[in-house]
Amino acid sequence: VLCSAILSSYLLGERLNLLGKLGCMLSLVGSTVMVIHAPEDEEVTTLDEMSSKLKEPGFLTYAAILLAVCFLLIFYLSPRYGQSNILIYLTICSVIGAFSVSSVKGLGIAIKGFFAGRPVLQHPLTWILVIILVASITTQINYLNKSLDIFNTSLVFPIYYVLFTTIVITTSIILFKEWVSMTVVDIIGTVCGFLTIILGVFLLHAFKDMDVSLGNLPQVLQSGQQAPVTRDDKNILIEVDNSSIAPEDKPKVFMIYT
Repeated sequence: VLCSAILSSYLLGERLNLLGKLGCMLSLVGSTVMVIHAPEDEEVTTLDEMSSKLKEPGFLTYAAILLAVCFLLIFYLSPRYGQSNILIYLTICSVIGAFSVSSVKGLGIAIKGFFAGRPVLQHPLTWILVIILVASITTQINYLNKSLDIFNTSLVFPIYYVLFTTIVITTSIILFKEWVSMTVVDIIGTVCGFLTIILGVFLLHAFKDMDVSLGNLPQVLQSGQQAPVTRDDKNILIEVDNSSIAPEDKPKVFMIYT
């Protein structure tokens, strides 16, 4: 993410201010904290075990929700707000990423079984996973390219990385029931990492148009502050302005309290 943001800034002439760089760092830190505290995958060695995991009601409900969200984004929100809101296309890529990562996990098991001499090519799940993987990757590439054509590269990759990582970790937890073995420390660490990601994305997206750097930071801070008005405790001058009179004819009345 940092390499993409820095290279797009130098090679493509795209701006990445100080707050954007800070947002990138916070996003990476939050994602790293989430990965560190996420529990390890449950060991699945055969396609039959993977098939039983995919057929569980919890994962089927989760997959149905993701598909509904994806269809809503593609057919309703994308034509209306995709050209102006960076989160539309990237959310589609991230949601579809849940299916691509699950497919890669299953195909990895199938490849291991193939070299072990198991009849994985005759198993229907292998070809189902191949179809899902091709469809999901094609959709991700399509909408990621659309996002790159419209929005700043230094914004696209960090936000996509954050959304994709969050969706993938959530999918892995639901599919393999990793939340059962999570301790209180891991839960707190995961929540803190997620909040750090949110803060990083906010800094990256909300202040992208501000000209903030280490060089002009003191001037930016000074321009955003108003000079305090000094008032004497004994003598306070209050200017009473009559707006109904023309500016050149306005009398100025001062009241002195002592």
